[in-house]
Amino acid sequence: MKINFVKIIDDYKKEIRTIEQSNLNDFSIVEKGISISRQYLQKLRVCVRENEFVNPQEEITFFKNHKPYVYSRLKFYAKLYNFLINRPAGTIKSQQLFIDGEIKKLQESNRRHLDFIKYYREGSTILDNFYFLRGKDKISLVSDTSHFYTDAEFSTSHDNAVAKIMAYDLLVNHYIQELDDLRDLSYGKSRKLNTLANGDQLSWTASKTDLIELIYALQASGAIKSGTAGIKEMASACEDIFELKLGNVYRTFLEIRERKIDPTKFIDRLKSTLLQRMEETDG
Repeated sequence: MKINFVKIIDDYKKEIRTIEQSNLNDFSIVEKGISISRQYLQKLRVCVRENEFVNPQEEITFFKNHKPYVYSRLKFYAKLYNFLINRPAGTIKSQQLFIDGEIKKLQESNRRHLDFIKYYREGSTILDNFYFLRGKDKISLVSDTSHFYTDAEFSTSHDNAVAKIMAYDLLVNHYIQELDDLRDLSYGKSRKLNTLANGDQLSWTASKTDLIELIYALQASGAIKSGTAGIKEMASACEDIFELKLGNVYRTFLEIRERKIDPTKFIDRLKSTLLQRMEETDG
């Protein structure tokens, strides 16, 4: 059945990308994100109903990766819609306090499921047969009792838990970007473009995703301001230097994290080319 649901997921990614790159403070855009996600979730439901998985591993992959990918976006846009309704229209400070409160709510919710979150983030598989095969769940391993009321044909004990984790990442990253934007408004920043000494403009000729991977690596290593520089701050500086727009760097980082092969391929390429240069210099 793999071909069927993989095509549905690929089509969904193409269609939802347009929403992701749009203004998510626009109700109509968020509503469209909800509508598209619901449509594709239903397509997956019909696909599962009309086909059989080739083997248990394919079923595990579907309920651990593919269904949560769509379901998490539906949760994200639904939560975002509610966020837009309740967001205060007052001062920058009041908006910042509201967003801080939303982040704390998400963190509190996460604390109730730390064991499974650790299991998922570490890429563990030892309990996958219980977590992601239909009808194989163990009551002792189920912390969310709402599972017992779900569609047994289209759910396992923990596919919803994975969707919640993925939605959490999307929401937190969106809220952080909103806070960064508010902070920029508060400071009234105006950045100056940096150029070479001879007046020539620096230009970035690798992909924007490569630049974002580098930004995160520099921030994580503490190489800039001992690690205290914010991602948005560093991304904005790079946008000024190279005169480009990186878009939603937090969402791109999530895509980098989701790579199954070569998650740090740009950093790896930097090391490889540097070693090659050293060898050439030695020669």
